[in-house]
Amino acid sequence: MLRSKRAKVELGDGAPLKRRITLHFPREAVHEPITYRLAVEFDVAAKILRAQIAPNQSGTMVVELSGDIDDLAAAEQWLGAQGLGLNLTPGQITVNPDLCVDCGICSSLCPSGALASQAPTWQLHFDAQRCLVCEQCIPSCPLGAIALELKGP
Repeated sequence: MLRSKRAKVELGDGAPLKRRITLHFPREAVHEPITYRLAVEFDVAAKILRAQIAPNQSGTMVVELSGDIDDLAAAEQWLGAQGLGLNLTPGQITVNPDLCVDCGICSSLCPSGALASQAPTWQLHFDAQRCLVCEQCIPSCPLGAIALELKGP
């Protein structure tokens, strides 16, 4: 079963879907091999984007899950059954270049480096692939050039 799914993706019959979610671990679950079980039991790849987890404490992890739509749904249901809190990323961050003055305030707060200013122009560059959608940049922008674009229903 695992090989047939991979072969389907390699042949181009359908690219795997990707979803970014935030997992909230209760103290009792931080020692569980969550990403391993996602891979083995659900054929879902989990790319850890950010994690704050310590032994015997609750923790948070932002992950990008990729896989077949049915496998993703089953994996998300399983994660909830394990007592983990799940927050699906509701949309994506957008930067309006007409409003942005390249002040760099947002780039100093961006934990993933998705927002960055580089010499010699110091113009703001936004890399949506690196963005965690943590939304720390939105209130930092004095001109309202950064927004959360919500996904449609």
